[in-house]
Amino acid sequence: MAWGVGLCVAALACAQPKPGTAPAARGTASGFSADTVLEKARALAAKPYQEPPVGVPPSFEALTYDQYRDIRFREDRSLWKAEGLPFRAQFFHPGFYYTRPVGVNVVEGGKARAVPFSTDQFTYGPLVGTLPKGKVNGFAGFRINAPLNTKGYYDELVAFLGASYFRALGKGNLYGLSARGLAIDTALPGPGGEEFPTFREFWLETPAAGADTVVVHALLDSPSATGAYRFAIRPGVQTVMEVQATVFARKQVRQLGLAPLTSMYLFGENDRGDFDDFRPEVHDSDGLSVWMKSGEKLWRPLKNPRQVQVSSFRTDGLAGFGLLQRDQAFSSYEDLEARSERRPGAWVEPVGDWGKGSVRLVELPTREEINDNIVAFWVPDAPVPAGAHLGFSYRLSWGFAPEGVKAGGSVVAATRVAAGTRVGARRFVLDFTPGNGEGTGPVEAVVTASRGQVLHPRAEAHAITGGYRAAFELLPDGEGPIELRCFLKRGSETLTETWSYLWIP
Repeated sequence: MAWGVGLCVAALACAQPKPGTAPAARGTASGFSADTVLEKARALAAKPYQEPPVGVPPSFEALTYDQYRDIRFREDRSLWKAEGLPFRAQFFHPGFYYTRPVGVNVVEGGKARAVPFSTDQFTYGPLVGTLPKGKVNGFAGFRINAPLNTKGYYDELVAFLGASYFRALGKGNLYGLSARGLAIDTALPGPGGEEFPTFREFWLETPAAGADTVVVHALLDSPSATGAYRFAIRPGVQTVMEVQATVFARKQVRQLGLAPLTSMYLFGENDRGDFDDFRPEVHDSDGLSVWMKSGEKLWRPLKNPRQVQVSSFRTDGLAGFGLLQRDQAFSSYEDLEARSERRPGAWVEPVGDWGKGSVRLVELPTREEINDNIVAFWVPDAPVPAGAHLGFSYRLSWGFAPEGVKAGGSVVAATRVAAGTRVGARRFVLDFTPGNGEGTGPVEAVVTASRGQVLHPRAEAHAITGGYRAAFELLPDGEGPIELRCFLKRGSETLTETWSYLWIP
């Protein structure tokens, strides 16, 4: 997914209001209940897949990136603004990348009505030129605004735009990583490649006056599966989505990825490569965190590999996983435009037992920061045969430290790699944050390697941060990848999460 898509979302947030009225849902009202989308997905799965046709006139399809950014939704046409409700919905113009419009419906009083597209809902800047003409049945997507940072001001809260992509903000955040409805065959070898399911239609429930939550329903479709999704979205310091989903399999999928997260990592303190850039680091996330129900917690720093790299973290019980931006210091990025230190993390917490499976991390090589090259998702061990369905629920939190690390122990704050003291050796220096507990006695760095020699492991108090610093050297014994792990302990007490790293000589 090109990062330019995300820039379109940000650009549209700059719309200037003009006189007008909010778009009205019209047409025949249909009954709507909690099972409406579920039954639509079930019925759709029983039919052969049909690729949705291009649903915009050629003038819309031919829009350039800059022209598309110059089309802006009119703030005064926001859904629910006239009623003074605590949320407002605005819509994205179809065209450019988004040539297959999606249907959007408004639900109120148990009835659903379609929101029609009209060019009157948008302003067209000077770059667009002649106003696009032609019939369009839908929008590219939508966003929901709410008073997130300042009382009375409706900040952009969440956006659904492109395939099954969506993303949200916690208080103080700027857009960074995205989530998806489903990931199918991501990074698998063989014919066909990855499949990108699409949200084909949405239903927005009209919120009550004073409500702290807004509900969105979505119908997902792809050649292999359909799905019914319900998102209950509550803004805050951490914006939380309660997600309920049922997926119907048209055919058995080789790799079904649940709750996928997508981000960008170009380079950082542990993996700068040959980038000649004034910025110390460029990324929207700097690591993957995985929590097991057994109590083990892993941290895998991200990398921009030379070739596709897939890592799997297996567990009999998943407590949570997420892509995080732990480094929140401006000096780590020095980017006045991107402000990468304000990127949110996203944390997936299963509701109920997801059974046995693995968190899969895919890291793709890239030379440009416009490309999302990081994907993380859950792969259940149990297959979903053709004709069967899978129901699952999870809590998706967006914001600074969305996994609640402040309530836990010491975590990895930085990973640095340099030349070792022996020929061919590499030195690893790890910084850990202060823990919650106090104790006395020496702290030990427990380091293991899948092969090669670990030299000079040590740990000491970090006088500047109040945390700890661990260091060791690795002397490889061959050309293949080496799995490294490190955690700190005092006596029999484990003090930190486990740092996990794949070193490729």
